Amino acid sequence: MGAGHSHGSSNPTQGSASSRYTTRLAIAIGLGLVTFVAQVTVGLSTSSLALLSDSAHVFTDVFGVTMALVAVLIARYAIIGGARSFGMYRAEVFAALFNAILLFGVAGWVLYEAVGRLSDPPEVPGLPVALVAVVGLAMNVISMLILREGAKESLNMRGAYLEVMADMLGSLGVLASGLITIFFGWRYADPAIGVAIGLFVLPRAYHLGRQALRILFQHAPADLDLGRIERSLRGLDGVEAVHDLHVWTLTPGMEVASVHLVTDPDADTDAVLGAAQHLLAQTYHLEHATVQIEPGHDSELCRKTTW
Repeated sequence: MGAGHSHGSSNPTQGSASSRYTTRLAIAIGLGLVTFVAQVTVGLSTSSLALLSDSAHVFTDVFGVTMALVAVLIARYAIIGGARSFGMYRAEVFAALFNAILLFGVAGWVLYEAVGRLSDPPEVPGLPVALVAVVGLAMNVISMLILREGAKESLNMRGAYLEVMADMLGSLGVLASGLITIFFGWRYADPAIGVAIGLFVLPRAYHLGRQALRILFQHAPADLDLGRIERSLRGLDGVEAVHDLHVWTLTPGMEVASVHLVTDPDADTDAVLGAAQHLLAQTYHLEHATVQIEPGHDSELCRKTTW
């Protein structure tokens, strides 16, 4: 059936987009632990429910970022071969999905606690709360700065970035409630800010989870038009028809494609193969593309597949 079969020249040693940011993830984890220890220590010594509540939030964030780092390391060092023909790169996507679920849980918990406090807001000591919030805010800002670049390239890194951002919002909320308590003595500041934090985090958690599910369900990347790719391939010299075109994301930064090209009986199959690979790599950045060449008289069996 096939006269030619090959794939592009992507370099497997490059790894996924997030593999370049393991050191930054580790630094973010360390900074988060500093915030967590400070909040628990001061929260217990002052009986501050606000700080203890936010420390639980920080703990979930540190746990989420740690999961992102572990997923990257699993994907990087897993042996490719045998049953693991694509390695363990999907571990990063599962980590991003788990982070989305975790963000949903934290946002829901914050909203629940905030609504519960509206009826009887607790007394929150202003000064120690504000001081610890400043420490936490500084740690979060540093973490966001070192993760921001990776968040643009990797879904897994974006999940870690959103965890830190949610924690930064928590620190801002705690700082605001502490300052309001110091200067105005208004006890409703803490639950009101809690509601605002929860409402801010929820849509971002939804977006992250939706992106992770698109990859797990092997949908085509949102920025690629499959119809346009098919038309481009059909326009190559010697190509009669295009079928079984599939494009999916293994993990962010690693797009994969496969396609069958039916050629004229007299076409130069090697030339068609080279032109298709060049088109996919240069125009659509699909460097790992498996292209099956089928001369017209050999293509009927392949076309009979029903899925």
